[in-house]
Amino acid sequence: MRILMLGNSYTFVNDLPSMIAQITGAEVVNHTRGGARLSEQLNPVTRMGALTIEALEKEKWDYVVLQEMSNAAIKFKKSFRKSVTALCEKIRQAGATPVLYATWAYKDGSVPMEKMGMTYEEMERQMYQSFHEVGDKNGMLIADVGRAFFEKNKEINLYHDDGSHPNMEGSKLAAEIIAKVIMGHAWERE
Repeated sequence: MRILMLGNSYTFVNDLPSMIAQITGAEVVNHTRGGARLSEQLNPVTRMGALTIEALEKEKWDYVVLQEMSNAAIKFKKSFRKSVTALCEKIRQAGATPVLYATWAYKDGSVPMEKMGMTYEEMERQMYQSFHEVGDKNGMLIADVGRAFFEKNKEINLYHDDGSHPNMEGSKLAAEIIAKVIMGHAWERE
C-alpha cells in the first residue's frame, strides 16, 4: 500500500508519516511545508505543487491524505472547499482514495485560541462541521482527529506548548485514527 500525505507542519511534526507507516505497513510519502495550504498543492508554479501534480499523474497511490492549514477550514472556507474538491478530482483520476485529515481546535486558553476570538467549544464545532460538510460532499474518508482531540483533551495533554501543534501524544493519536480509517477501508475493499 502507498499513501501520499499533503499538508503542513501538522503532518510532518513528530514524524507522523513514519508513525502511520509503522501502523499500516504502507509506504508513506509526504509533501509538506510549514504553513502550507492545500491550494499550494494544486499550483504547478510552486515547488510543492509541481511535485504533487507530478506524483498524482505519474505514480500509483492507494490513499492520499489531505491536511489543510490549522484554521483554514473555518477562516478560509471557500478556498478550503475549492481546493479539496479539485484535489479529490485529481486523486480519483489517479485511482486513489482521498482521506481528509480533520484537525483540531487550538488548545483552550492558548494564545492562538484567544486570537480566534471564539471559545474552544465553538472552534471545535465549526471545524467539525466544515470538515464533515466538505468530506461528505466529496465522498471522502474522514479521519476525525479533531473530534478525538476534543474528547480526550481533559484526560491527556495532546498539544505542544504553542497551543496549536500536537505534542508526541497528539501525533500518536492522529496516526492511530488516520491508520484506522485507511485500514478499515482497505479491509472493506478486499
